[in-house]
Amino acid sequence: MLGPWLTGPRAEQVNAASTVARWSEVTGLDLAQLGTTATAAEIKDTAITQPLIVAGALLAYQQLVATLGGEQALAGCPTAGHSVGELAAAVVAGSLSADAAVELAAVRGREMAAACALEQTGMSAVLGGKPEQVLERLAELGLDPANQNGAGQVVAAGPLDALAQLAAEPPERARIISLAVAGAFHTRFMAPAEEALRGYADKLDFADPTRPMLSNADGTEVGGGTELRDRLVAQVTLPVRWDLCMAALRALGVTAVVELAPAGTLSGLVKRELRGTATLPLKSPDDLDSVAGLLAEHTGGTS
Repeated sequence: MLGPWLTGPRAEQVNAASTVARWSEVTGLDLAQLGTTATAAEIKDTAITQPLIVAGALLAYQQLVATLGGEQALAGCPTAGHSVGELAAAVVAGSLSADAAVELAAVRGREMAAACALEQTGMSAVLGGKPEQVLERLAELGLDPANQNGAGQVVAAGPLDALAQLAAEPPERARIISLAVAGAFHTRFMAPAEEALRGYADKLDFADPTRPMLSNADGTEVGGGTELRDRLVAQVTLPVRWDLCMAALRALGVTAVVELAPAGTLSGLVKRELRGTATLPLKSPDDLDSVAGLLAEHTGGTS
């Protein structure tokens, strides 16, 4: 995940290696090793996956800013993140430092992993079906719609036996895919993690965003730093409403979306839901010049 962002001239330009070394120190994790040579089995623990995802997104963002010659090229561009991606989005929005975001991701991952160990829960993707019938079926089984991602995708979360029932008797014209996750994220089962995260987040400095940031809770723009802190904490027990975030992008008249590394999934959702919107997943430094070109095309070379 981190390998491509740690070598090359642009990585040197932003001191990527020393940055990751600093993040490793604050998280207590060897992120350089975990993000380059570790096996899939070594990083499947959400306590490791979450800080790695945020670190990857922020390394990509730092090198994008360097490619563009500064953040002024992105002035006014709205930002949004899916689940733990909201921590990286908070950095892009100018509300949180990169160091604090990675450290908070490590705390979030660790506490969510601990909450997962308390009960046997999981998550399954529900693809297709009529939205109202899907939500009705989840309610019947005592499952939560943890992610409403738009484009005909809902993620169900809750007890494993209820997820098994869902797979055996899915809603009409829906397909169920079990997800390899530790537990029922973004549900009531994460209440212990929310409490622990609040105690940590209250110690951090959240500035008011300097560019629009859309919240997973309802797709609305976050009003200030205190509100953002509270939303990021509550997010671990609330559904991710990526469908509403995309609706907000449509209402804002967004014509192009760049997804920070590790990229691909959100670009696919945007492509299906916001037809005609240009999408570019920033998967490696090789994509940086293409992103710069896309931004110039869709902003006229201005902010």
